[in-house]
Amino acid sequence: MARREVKRVNGELFTMTYGALVAQLLEDYESDDEVNKQLDKMGYNIGVRMVDDFIANTNTERCGSFKETCTTLAKEGFRMFLGVTATISNWTADDKECTLTIDDNPLVAFVELPDEHRELNYCNMYCGAIRGALELLQYRTRVTMTKDVLKGDKDTQLTITLLEVLDDVPPPED
Repeated sequence: MARREVKRVNGELFTMTYGALVAQLLEDYESDDEVNKQLDKMGYNIGVRMVDDFIANTNTERCGSFKETCTTLAKEGFRMFLGVTATISNWTADDKECTLTIDDNPLVAFVELPDEHRELNYCNMYCGAIRGALELLQYRTRVTMTKDVLKGDKDTQLTITLLEVLDDVPPPED
């Protein structure tokens, strides 16, 4: 697959900027649950736009299945936008649910969750971004964080569940 050179933001700058965004959301909203919703919503909007950028900067052909799409997202999308490779595993027998694992999550490099924010899903923007990207590719999904390095797990894991294959129509406004 041929690629055009894509300018990248310095990883540490992105990580610290993301941390400042989460800190501001914590100030602006009353609960971790509301911050989680805002991160998901922001991620969704980013994910929709990332698909266009991914397609414009790679020669990737349209994937033939949900499984192939998730694999491309993990291996190519995460590398292109975050400089890391995620892995896909634990597919259900019907290929409608899988686990995405990020071993070296760049967003958590300089972060420690205070006890009063144990319900915060700091990386919830990933869930929204994946959901938004997949929805633009005609897959309505539910994406949930199932393991979190900031909560003592050894890696970050998300569960991606296919809810519906959509007709080829524009995505709803968020």
